Amino acid sequence: MHPPPHGPIARLRSLRYVELHTPAFTEAADFYEEVWGLETVESDDGARWLRATGDEHHVLQLTRRDRVGLGRLAFAVATPAEVDEAARRLQARGIVPVAGPGPLEQAGGGYGLRFTDPEQRLIEISAHVEAVAPRGRDGSVPVGVTHAVLNTTDIDAAVAFYREVLGLRVSDWSEHQMAFLRCNADHHCIAFNRAEWTSLNHVAYEMTSVDHFMRGLGRLRHHGVTPGWGPGRHGPGNNTFSYFTDPSGLVCEYTSEVAQIVEDAWIARVWRRVPELSDLWGTAGPPSKEIRCHMAGTPDPGPLAPLDAKEGTA
Repeated sequence: MHPPPHGPIARLRSLRYVELHTPAFTEAADFYEEVWGLETVESDDGARWLRATGDEHHVLQLTRRDRVGLGRLAFAVATPAEVDEAARRLQARGIVPVAGPGPLEQAGGGYGLRFTDPEQRLIEISAHVEAVAPRGRDGSVPVGVTHAVLNTTDIDAAVAFYREVLGLRVSDWSEHQMAFLRCNADHHCIAFNRAEWTSLNHVAYEMTSVDHFMRGLGRLRHHGVTPGWGPGRHGPGNNTFSYFTDPSGLVCEYTSEVAQIVEDAWIARVWRRVPELSDLWGTAGPPSKEIRCHMAGTPDPGPLAPLDAKEGTA
């Protein structure tokens, strides 16, 4: 008989990388390297791993698939022993890992495990991923992936799972429409958006400063890429934002200056969903119809579902 589960399975240190599935593999890979500012560290016919200027081996994995969707969310922990303990705690909760714990057979290596959340998103926890040589941070390109926003059909259940199992803390709510959760001092690494179906809303990439952020927008404009919403500054999180659509139809964001949380002093609040709080600068205007559509995405049954699966709910 398993002992009752006590507390979260691990202490997550950061969102390490995001994997995206896309049929438009070549076009997406070219976009993220030539336009978005990432750098390929490894590639083959079916996947490409791209790094930013930060310390992570890669922040984005693009995988060729017949269906667009979220491949996985990967979080960092400190040691392989923490991965093993996470596996034990998952088993105590009746959650069977999809893979691991053990060495990860993938670019960057590492030691980790994978399991699914209640809406069939694939989550990876890893330690001892390969280091990469320093890359200069002076350019107007991303430092790393900083958060992912996920569309959910049951926001309360989603928040409860990520709090109780993954140990994330709620930083703020935007009415009962969005919840912002953190794993470190950054205001959020995951946010949930209440929606009609499960899907990826967007992935955000951190820029070194607001100046790098604006220069990045200028570089994208030089490539003929203009925002679907932005630039502006959000109320919840206080971060700058500018949203774009990649060749797969998935939404990517440049952001900077996210609020830093002092753990014992922060009090979560519920923000009203009004234009002056969605954009404190008042520069962005309303999001375009097109970017709203892309943020809604299409129902995503998860990366382990058969291709004929239609529903993305648990």
